[in-house]
Amino acid sequence: MAEAHVHGVELDWGAVFAGQEATHVDLPTYPFQRQRYWPEAMVFPAAGVLDPVDAQFWDAVEQGDLAALAATLDLEEVPDSPLGEVLPALSSWRRQRRENAAADSWRYHISWKPLAENTASPSGTWLLVAPGASAAGDVVEAVAEGMRGLGVDVVRCVTGDVLDRAALAGELTAALGGRTAVEGVLSLCALDEEPVPGLPEVTAGLAATLALTQALGDADVAAPLWCLTRGAVSTAPADGVAHPAQAQVWGLGRVAALEHPDRWGGLIDLPEVLDERAVARLGALLAAGGDEDQLAVRSAGVLARRLLPAPATAAGRAWEPEGTVLLTGGTGAIGARVARRLGGSGAEHVVLIGRSGLRAPVAERLRDELAGTGVRVTVAACDVADRDELAALVGKLIADGERITAVLHAAGELDDGVVDALTPERLARALRAKVAGARNLHEATRELDLSAFVLFSGVAGTVGGTGQGAFAAAGAYLDAFAEHRRGLGLAATSIAWGPWVEGGPALDDDTFLERTSRRGLAALPTEPALTALCRAVAQDGPAQLVADIAWDRFGLALTAARPSPLIDDVPQMREIARAAEQAGDTGTDDTAEFRRAVAELSDVELGQMLLELVRTEAAGALGYTDIEAIGPKRPFRDLGFESLTAVELRNRLSTRTGLRLPVTLAFDHPTPVVLAAFLKGEVGRDAEPQTVPVLAELDRLEASLATLSADRTARHRITARLRDILAGWDEEPAGGDGAAVAEKLQSASADEVLAFIDNELGAS
Repeated sequence: MAEAHVHGVELDWGAVFAGQEATHVDLPTYPFQRQRYWPEAMVFPAAGVLDPVDAQFWDAVEQGDLAALAATLDLEEVPDSPLGEVLPALSSWRRQRRENAAADSWRYHISWKPLAENTASPSGTWLLVAPGASAAGDVVEAVAEGMRGLGVDVVRCVTGDVLDRAALAGELTAALGGRTAVEGVLSLCALDEEPVPGLPEVTAGLAATLALTQALGDADVAAPLWCLTRGAVSTAPADGVAHPAQAQVWGLGRVAALEHPDRWGGLIDLPEVLDERAVARLGALLAAGGDEDQLAVRSAGVLARRLLPAPATAAGRAWEPEGTVLLTGGTGAIGARVARRLGGSGAEHVVLIGRSGLRAPVAERLRDELAGTGVRVTVAACDVADRDELAALVGKLIADGERITAVLHAAGELDDGVVDALTPERLARALRAKVAGARNLHEATRELDLSAFVLFSGVAGTVGGTGQGAFAAAGAYLDAFAEHRRGLGLAATSIAWGPWVEGGPALDDDTFLERTSRRGLAALPTEPALTALCRAVAQDGPAQLVADIAWDRFGLALTAARPSPLIDDVPQMREIARAAEQAGDTGTDDTAEFRRAVAELSDVELGQMLLELVRTEAAGALGYTDIEAIGPKRPFRDLGFESLTAVELRNRLSTRTGLRLPVTLAFDHPTPVVLAAFLKGEVGRDAEPQTVPVLAELDRLEASLATLSADRTARHRITARLRDILAGWDEEPAGGDGAAVAEKLQSASADEVLAFIDNELGAS
């Protein structure tokens, strides 16, 4: 009815609400905020600057408007004009050209940049965490002995139960034996590729790395964690990926760097031959202490990982499917669109593979739709993570005479959260379809002559993303596995997709799209994204990122907590850095500036400054330009905060204040007022430790009073009680406990504060 009403249909609202005691309610005088919540219309990259006449011509072509085109060309429109025959083809050509230009502008790839040799050596005590598996013993010994040879005091800890973070925290504490000064933590856990008992999708190395990242925090070890792998990345076409399973640690590590920037070191891939020179290079990297955190040691030197725009695709070059194509996840939102493109681009038979088969919501409708276009469609109920089940399906297709020419793996399941909240079981759910499915598809089809083997990944696996540790681990594996297949001489393309308008390869979540848009990742329109898919497959690179990135926002989000050399060479980031330099922004130390302010401000001014800081950074995390959207007393949850935005807020505040803050900051201190009071307590200034909880709650009370709307009588009542407290301050309360006071005041409302003053502090 609302839709009919706004389209001008007269409705009898009295009849609609008859008997419901409905009443008229006046609208606010100005109900609309001056903020846009809807995505801008898609604008394709322009081929160049057009003059008005050219623009008018191409507009008429794109609209297929024969009359307008004739007028633009000063031609008389006549029936059966040859122009009418040419226009559809010209319009299609123009539209395709724009889609191709858009597709090319979204494509990025990974490159490796040689670094200058560094002769520094690490020093002090380093904790070396090794897997229990004997398969990695030679590497562990080589690294341990090599580090000792460089003058390092190496303390070893062998992981036990990789599923028990508490036990690992105890092992770390025992290994350190009371040492407080540790220069760094070096993990070789990733080398253990054996599956975790009961969780075959998860390697012991990945589970141990997750547990180690968590346990270091539990054990209060603040030293940077460096994770070592061997053969997990490819730095050049001749440098193949021998151990793609270890790449999962790279995906998880990229997320850990964003969520725990204060205690993350980086990722280093070792060469197959770990000689004295390679160990010396490893030591030099650990001693450097710079920003580079994604590195590879090779015989020719040390290389750093970089993201760069992919070369433009040759005109007209795109993959064209034929024969029988296998598509996993084909009945999902994006899978269905991919299936339609396959059917319309030359595939004779599309096999949609999914666990639900025809029970999937759109399966029957999609099958009938594609069949109506002359394409044969099979909807197969099959779990791609089940090796035997998938092998049986592929074997039957081959036995039936099907010529399988391509595989597209879009199936996936999301089970994400911040690294500190992940468990091996949650990792397994996220890895099952993506990782086990890709491996099983490879084994079932490796003897076939495929023109394409396409793996659908995500941006988080390539560059990281807060709250996406499990998804990033799966994506990094797919990229590495594509490199691995190429090294075997087989077709392979892994595409790390940005979000799609219709939800994404493995995600149908409007909230996620809104969040990513705020961070500079615009949703890809479906048809141009499908064009990008076909063009990406035609390229030589086995792993590509395809995303519409606004670097002024995305780059800021990625570097808010720590620098990211990964994106330094992206042209847009270079322009942003150049503009900042020209504007005189030399990167003033925010922490030093904050400390100066803390020292100079009065208590009241400090409280106000911190409240404004919290509101400003909360607004930035949510994509608002005005802090008025962040009410001082409004709970963060009501504002739309969840795990990702909570981590971003923590990172922003840590960067500005220099404080070590927990990931759960926004949930432990649920409103800006309460969080500002907590920060004031953490700053501490000259306060004794035992007084900090009480001071924090007094700050909270002060901030609450500053925003309280009360009449003269209420103000007098509050003032009288506060004076009673001060009058009795000379007498120290028996058994006074600042922590207990803080606990009771933690969630108190203004009225409850008054009751607390009466009941707990003895005011009359």
